[in-house]
Amino acid sequence: MDVLRGDRAEWTFDGESVDIRFHTGAFKDAMLKELGRCTVPVSAISAVDFDLADSRRKRWTLRLRLHDRTDPYAAAGAMLSEGSEPFRLVGPASSELVAEYLADQIRFAAHRAAEEAGGSGPDPRLATRLVRPLPLHIQTSEGAAVFDGATVRLIWTGVSAAARKKKAHRREIRLSELTGVEWVPSDGWEYGHLRLNTVEAVRTEVTKPKHDLACLLCDEGKEGARALMMAATITAHLWARDQGAMGELES
Repeated sequence: MDVLRGDRAEWTFDGESVDIRFHTGAFKDAMLKELGRCTVPVSAISAVDFDLADSRRKRWTLRLRLHDRTDPYAAAGAMLSEGSEPFRLVGPASSELVAEYLADQIRFAAHRAAEEAGGSGPDPRLATRLVRPLPLHIQTSEGAAVFDGATVRLIWTGVSAAARKKKAHRREIRLSELTGVEWVPSDGWEYGHLRLNTVEAVRTEVTKPKHDLACLLCDEGKEGARALMMAATITAHLWARDQGAMGELES
């Protein structure tokens, strides 16, 4: 196995997949700490980028580009910072040759996997292997969100919950009712939020997240990271649901 250590994780490549173990510590990225570990099959990879991120400091960057509808973090976290990208690794010049060699090996394996697939593309259900296992539960200062694969439950019991949400107490939305999910991080002044989009929401006026019964507010740091994790996990299962529905139509 080939092993490469970088700024945020240790990557291990066995020819079939890239096993990523994220570093923990007081100053490490909150989202990557929440994820902990992730295994990326080469069939999920469309391209591998390798370059010098900073020629003055002589640091390299290695990034895995995943196929469409395979990277739930990029899909849910449109405002994701580079430091939170799970499939990006930065390292020092001393390991540049090892990193470049590993990039070539992963690129070759991904190309071979694509050829074996015969142009059919990866299974969208691959994305569910890149997120946290179910059931997933997150807690914020406003309340909680729970996803079991079939239903998302929003529960508002926290000190920051508005009167409308406290009165409603909770809401359950089935995966079949969802059209998508979005994550907006806190800007340091206002809360961020996790919003569940449904067909019903298209027909009604969208209210502010503080009063929206399809939203869970989240603060900076761990809360924002947990909300992003939930958004990515739901997105992955939405893709798998859509793939299943397509398969039923074709059969």
